[in-house]
Amino acid sequence: MLLEMHDAAVAGRVAPFSACVGRGQMIHLLGPNGAGKSSLLARLSGLLPGSGDIQFLGQLLESWSGQQLARHRGWLHQQQLPPGMMAVYHYLQQYLHHADRPCDSALAQISGELQLDDKLARSLHLLSGGEWQRVRLAAVLLQIHPGVNSQGRLLLLDEPMAGLDVAQQVALDRLLAALCEAGITVIMSGHDLNHSLHHAQQVWLMQRGAMVAQGDAQQVLQPEILASVYGVPFRKLSVEGQQILTTLVD
Repeated sequence: MLLEMHDAAVAGRVAPFSACVGRGQMIHLLGPNGAGKSSLLARLSGLLPGSGDIQFLGQLLESWSGQQLARHRGWLHQQQLPPGMMAVYHYLQQYLHHADRPCDSALAQISGELQLDDKLARSLHLLSGGEWQRVRLAAVLLQIHPGVNSQGRLLLLDEPMAGLDVAQQVALDRLLAALCEAGITVIMSGHDLNHSLHHAQQVWLMQRGAMVAQGDAQQVLQPEILASVYGVPFRKLSVEGQQILTTLVD
């Protein structure tokens, strides 16, 4: 088992939560603003202390050193300022310290998919918000990419789709799906219910710091469950063979 959580909690932010997570899963963490999604991801990352037990690869999370964790899990914070004026390429190189395989192929693939090929020589402080988001994503993907790091197992992403246009979101979905196929588990937060309906295997739905539903995406993302969490009525439609969630407007 990759992750085992027993009453994991963060005082005042996340109520006790238990779950088991296997390898190669795609889990979406959903809920209104302030539901506790970021706090739960930070707790799972090992960077936010709390109560309860979390075992990562059979070892208590608190017993891992920062360097050990960096070899096995990647973590994208929701917000981060560019660290100085270094070039994009040099920033990405910082995430390759644990590489035990040649990096050139993975770097070329990820920078190409995220449309960064012409940004590698640019200074971080000259990037737009969306460009900086893609650089941050490229860095954390490289950190645990199986073509770079044979020990990568887990990727935690806090609202990774923020600032990306439609084509860039599709590219990121492709990259994440490939990681899952390679046995890496992805746990990511977001707000696009339809995106989760079509891409998540499992959904964890939070409200006011508590986990109110968890399981298969199709089972959790039901209008009556969503209405109780978000406080607005929903309906699920079938359009050209695909299900779509919409809100009901009076």
